[in-house]
Amino acid sequence: MKRLYFPLLALVMITACKSKKEESKQKPGGGPGGGASQATIVDVIIAGKSAVSNTVEVNGTVVANEQTNLQVEVSGRLTYLNLPEGNAVQAGTVLARINDADLQATKKKTLVQLELAQKNEERLRKLLSINGINQADYDAVLNQVNTLKADLDIIQAQLDKTVLKAPFNGVLGLRMVSPGAYVTPATVLASIQETGKLKIDFSVPEVYAGLIQRGKAVTIQTSGSDQKRKATIIATEPQINATTRNLKVRAVLDGGFANAGAFVKVFLEAAGGANSILIPTNAIIPDAKAKKVVVVKDGKGKLVDIETGLRVAGAAEVVKGLSVGDSVAVSGVLFVKPNASVKVRSVKQLSDFTGAQ
Repeated sequence: MKRLYFPLLALVMITACKSKKEESKQKPGGGPGGGASQATIVDVIIAGKSAVSNTVEVNGTVVANEQTNLQVEVSGRLTYLNLPEGNAVQAGTVLARINDADLQATKKKTLVQLELAQKNEERLRKLLSINGINQADYDAVLNQVNTLKADLDIIQAQLDKTVLKAPFNGVLGLRMVSPGAYVTPATVLASIQETGKLKIDFSVPEVYAGLIQRGKAVTIQTSGSDQKRKATIIATEPQINATTRNLKVRAVLDGGFANAGAFVKVFLEAAGGANSILIPTNAIIPDAKAKKVVVVKDGKGKLVDIETGLRVAGAAEVVKGLSVGDSVAVSGVLFVKPNASVKVRSVKQLSDFTGAQ
């Protein structure tokens, strides 16, 4: 029995080793002589030409044609206040006065001095004509007259600063002070806005800057309303904001009324080319340097850099990187390795992703 035990054990070990080698050969990629890794299964779409029409929606704000805060130029006690809240006023209407008693007194004093100096100047001018005095004496009196006139101009300028007038035709806002209050140049008495003509300020991403043209019409919709109205672009900022990469645009509302400061939606018609290539947005792989898609060719998946243009619901326009007839993977794109084997499961239509009929 001992003699048969060792040969039997050796036979069992040899048989087990052969079995493991055969299993290793049968597994895909299992060592030398193993099979190739399985192909990634994807769905594709055939790139074709189609017309691109897109409406870009951005947010905007209603701005009055003219608007400002009403503030006095000097500090003092209010002796007159004419701010009818919510009423329209004409340009030049006196809205408030500051106590100017000290300035008025100084003005009267200067007028008296000027009157006396003018009389002296007149007498000396007659004496000078007959050589009764020298030129220097007459020049001194004449200088005194001119100095007092200049002082009067200064006083009048200071008096003008005590009167607050409406800078333009507009509607007054809420009054912030009461008669008799002591105010400073930092005190806001009320606001005034010209609402007969309204502007719309909005910003668009720089990729759509080419859609902005002076005189072009845009559609606006106020918050909480289904009514849409037209506005005409009148100007843009000279440069794009370096932080937000947006271009600020201003348009004038063609009729209608809205409260200044109100939120509005602005719609820009962005018509693309008639022969544009559209692909589903979920086929695009964002990258730090570029956007990529997987193009299937000869059973292999290839990563291709692309540039996109306009976007529509569920799809994007490809302006560079693809050709008509390319098979673009639309599913499983994140599992495809460069030049790895892929298997096409089905060919999809663009309408499957955009909802178009």
